[in-house]
Amino acid sequence: MAKHKHLTLADRFKIESMLKDNESFKSIGRELDKDCTTIAKEIKGHIYFKKVGGYGRIFNDCVNRRKCDYTNLCSKKKCRYKICKNCKVCSLHCPDYEKDACEKLEKPPYVCNGCKSRQKCTLEKHLYSASFAQKEYDDIKRECRSGMCISEKELLALDDIISPLVKKGHSIHHILANNRSEIMFSEKTIYNYFDKGLFSAINLDLPRKVRFKKRRSNHDSFKIDKGCRIGRTYSDFEEYLSNNTDTPIVQIDTVIGERGGKVLLTVHFVKTEFMIAFLRERNTASSVISVFDNLYERLGSDTFKRLFKVILTDNGSEFSNPLAIEKDSDGNDRTKVFYCNASCPYQKGAIEVNHEFIRRIIPKGKSFDRFKQDDINKMMNHINSYKRASLGDKSPYEMFKIIYGRKILEALESESVSPNDIILTPELLK
Repeated sequence: MAKHKHLTLADRFKIESMLKDNESFKSIGRELDKDCTTIAKEIKGHIYFKKVGGYGRIFNDCVNRRKCDYTNLCSKKKCRYKICKNCKVCSLHCPDYEKDACEKLEKPPYVCNGCKSRQKCTLEKHLYSASFAQKEYDDIKRECRSGMCISEKELLALDDIISPLVKKGHSIHHILANNRSEIMFSEKTIYNYFDKGLFSAINLDLPRKVRFKKRRSNHDSFKIDKGCRIGRTYSDFEEYLSNNTDTPIVQIDTVIGERGGKVLLTVHFVKTEFMIAFLRERNTASSVISVFDNLYERLGSDTFKRLFKVILTDNGSEFSNPLAIEKDSDGNDRTKVFYCNASCPYQKGAIEVNHEFIRRIIPKGKSFDRFKQDDINKMMNHINSYKRASLGDKSPYEMFKIIYGRKILEALESESVSPNDIILTPELLK
């Protein structure tokens, strides 16, 4: 029997084929020269969930679907379904909805691939797909070689131990030596977390560290922890929008000036094309959290939740603590954070396009160090007052004012600039 060898794509196609023929795990293991538990773990670990009905039947996983007599639950005049049990989204509006699940899925083979009732079943399907399993395997293998090996809750617990002691003047070595039972990380790892600004204490609180020049590195492969992405992937984002179609989307990103200097956090309201920017001393997770905490306090709970229902961002290390952005200091939900797929900037193309206006005024590679927040606000006022064809020749400022009102614009320190006074060149900030 083959040991310590990973399953290949060909092996996975063989598993998929044999599941369709209702072969047992032992039979599949014998065919692939693997233990039957390996096959079981492979299938249970890569189940593909699909919300589809059967042949000529729409998806409906409500326990009461057979005796349901509700009509017009969604109150839509143009709804194509007169009887709600024939609608796949009626569960979103039904007060008596209760999810039903197939009992067969609780025991081997755990999937519907070879089920004889699959064509007429209206419940959620659990499927094993070779191509889907291979993609998940490749993603996990790639992600485990980069990023943080720590969850959000572990990071918060670690910060509660380390930051207060650092601010008392303790060294990292001293802290680890006296808290070894609670801190299961090396000194190098802790210093890496400090460099990325994941703690409330910063490098300036480490007297010896600031004396040494940072080593030059060709690239920064330190990305967000794969655990942060659970339930927050781009697929999860698309699914959330399909169930909440009118949700306004906010995209956030970082604009870097000169390497090692000040950076901008840009916040783009997609529907209105209105964008605000915040100057930060360093590109760290703590600086991003501080921006949102400040906005939450300035706008108030209700207004913040109205503006920031959903946030979409990339995989930069500065966005590596989504839980701190999603919840306020009392642990209450205030927004939802989702991540684009790696190397897919087009998934938040609206903010990327709007960055071109910033680059007209501050060209790429130019340092932000000489600017203050007032300068950045001035720049964004000129950009937001510029009329867009995509908005029916209205400016983002005007569109935002129509939807959200003047008071919120004042809270965001945004002002209108007369069309003929707008400057979108470096002359604006000279």
